[in-house]
Amino acid sequence: MNRLTIRARLTLLYVVLFTVAGLALLAITYFLVRWQMNANPFDTKLIVTDLLKTGGDFKALRELLQTKTEESNNATLTTLLTQGGIALALVLTAATGVAWVLAGRALQPLHRITATAGRIAASAGGRGLHERIALKGPEDEVKQLADTFDAMLSRLDHSFDGQRRFVANASHELRTPLALNRALVELAITRPEASADARQLGDALLKVNERHERLIDGLLMLADSEHEVAEQTSVDLADVAEYVLEALPSGGPVVTSLLDPAPVTGDPVLLERLVQNLVENAVRHNVPDGWVRVETATVDGRARLVVVNSGPVVPAYELESIFQPFRRLGRERVGGPSRGLGLGLSIVRAIAQAHRGTVTATPRPGGGLTLTTTL
Repeated sequence: MNRLTIRARLTLLYVVLFTVAGLALLAITYFLVRWQMNANPFDTKLIVTDLLKTGGDFKALRELLQTKTEESNNATLTTLLTQGGIALALVLTAATGVAWVLAGRALQPLHRITATAGRIAASAGGRGLHERIALKGPEDEVKQLADTFDAMLSRLDHSFDGQRRFVANASHELRTPLALNRALVELAITRPEASADARQLGDALLKVNERHERLIDGLLMLADSEHEVAEQTSVDLADVAEYVLEALPSGGPVVTSLLDPAPVTGDPVLLERLVQNLVENAVRHNVPDGWVRVETATVDGRARLVVVNSGPVVPAYELESIFQPFRRLGRERVGGPSRGLGLGLSIVRAIAQAHRGTVTATPRPGGGLTLTTTL
């Protein structure tokens, strides 16, 4: 049985099922008809009495027997239709239940494939690609489908891991020459014989170098945050937000806060980076004399962080672009030393997804954004 394909097994199961159902229906019908015939035999005494009344007329006897036979046949057919219909309904009901159970057992591997695909689709950042179906059984169509799906997952998992390793390795390799450049420039501009032009050029080079170092740190953080959180501790987002707000430089927008307890389990370093990126993004992309409001709370058992600012008007169709690396509003590439790196919100989304959470952006009617993170 296990050597047959699923198509052959289903065909055999249904043939056996309907054969057994037909035999049961035939047996029930047979006994019902037999019971009816035994329950209503010809009344021979009545026939003899009727014969005497006819004065021995054999023609009348023949007509009488024919009439009695038709009445008996009609009664038998009526019983066959009514009682047989009842029997058919009972047998089909039982057969439907058995077929439902057998079909469920036969299609159980497909349910397993669907459940695995659903879990992988629900995971974010490619973290669910390590899961495999690993279906056991005969080499039928479903087994081939599961093996093909596993092979596809293996290739995708390898591709995602290769991409993360490339970003991490490239970022680490770029740190060394940047550190060397910074040291050489600082050495050159601190010499007594260095001219004012040389010092000015050195300061400009240090700013460019610092921007590149922050870019490398952002890439490393993005690569690290896309992995599963290995070390998890209890953290209160209210404490993290309070720490980040205290470290803000003065002279920026007016910052207000309403920090209610919002405990969550996760990586403290990544969660601090999440809050810091959200607050810095709200401060940087603002208007003169603007404001920023930070709120934390626990809603429906989940920690929530809301950062609202009074920045420029943001079209709703541009919201998704701000979560993509190196992208800005208006599909504009990041550029210029005074502009952001374009990694802040992409890092926020990656950290939120690593903590099985979400981050959404909603434009304010008067300008600015409401960024809501739920962990």
